[in-house]
Amino acid sequence: MNPPEDFDPPAGQAQTLAPGLQRILAPNPSAMTWRGTNTYLVGTRNLAVIDPGPSDPAHLQAILNSLRPGQSISHILVTHAHLDHSPLAADLARETGAPILAYGDALAGRSAVMQGLAESGMAGGGEGVDHSFRCDIALADGACVQGDGWQITAHWTPGHFGNHLAFQWGDAVFSGDLVMGWASSLVSPPDGDLTQFMASCAKLRALNARILHAGHGAPVTRPSARIDWLIAHRNARETAILQALAQGPATAQALARSIYTETPPALLPAATRNVFAHLVDLAGKNRVEPQGSLAYTAVFKTIS
Repeated sequence: MNPPEDFDPPAGQAQTLAPGLQRILAPNPSAMTWRGTNTYLVGTRNLAVIDPGPSDPAHLQAILNSLRPGQSISHILVTHAHLDHSPLAADLARETGAPILAYGDALAGRSAVMQGLAESGMAGGGEGVDHSFRCDIALADGACVQGDGWQITAHWTPGHFGNHLAFQWGDAVFSGDLVMGWASSLVSPPDGDLTQFMASCAKLRALNARILHAGHGAPVTRPSARIDWLIAHRNARETAILQALAQGPATAQALARSIYTETPPALLPAATRNVFAHLVDLAGKNRVEPQGSLAYTAVFKTIS
C-alpha cells in the first residue's frame, strides 16, 4: 500500500481522467498533502468543481484557464474545511457566481465528545482548519446535486474531519481525505474522530465504488481492498494500545513512544495524537478509561 512513485502530474495543468472528468493538481506539496491537493472538474458544459484547494491565485487561474469555449462553472463542492481543500472556494465563487456546497462550516458534524475536547482547550493538529469557510448550500447526508448532464450524491463521512463529505458520481466516488492510496488518513482530535472514521470507512465500502478519486495522490483502483486494509491497520493499532495498557496505566505520549519505536522523534507528536484518537474511541466502547477527565494528557487504564 505504498504510494506509486510515478504519480507526479504537473501542477496547474488539467488532465483528463475519464469522459467528463478532469483533475488539476494544486501547487501545495507537503508531508500532509504529498504532491498537492487534487481539484476535480466534473461535466462537459456547466461544470462542478470539487475541492478548489488552498488560497492560491495561481491555482485559481489554472482552474479558470481550464475552461474551454462554451464551458462554465455552475457548482463548487467541498469535501471538508481543511486549509488545503476549501479556502479557494470563496474566490472561485466570486469569479464565477457559482454557489458553494458542503456539509456546513468548519464546526459542522463535530461529535459531542470532540466538541467537549475543543471546549476544554485542546487545539487541532494537522493540515489546519479553515475557520472562515462558509457554504451557500448545506448538503445533508444523501443529498443529490443535479447539474448539466451530471448527478452527484453527497455522503456524510466524518472521521478525518467533522464536516467531511464524499461525492458519488456514477460508479466513482470522490473520497476527499477519508480514503487515499498513498497514506492512511490523519485522525487528529478534536477535528478528527476515530469512532466516526471507522463508521465512515464501512459506509464508503458499502457504496461498492469502482474507483476512488482521493483528495491527494493517484486514483484508488481497488477501493474495497484499500478500505479493508485501512480498517485492519486501525484494528491492529488498537490491539497494540490495549496490549501496552495491559502492562499498566499510561498517557497517550508514553504509549506512542512504546508503540512507534521506529518513528523519528519529530513525528512522535502526530503519533501521540493518533494514539489519543484510539484512546477516545476505546473509552467510548468502555474498553479503557481516563484517570480523571478525558484529556490529551490524561493517564488511561484498561477497564477490567
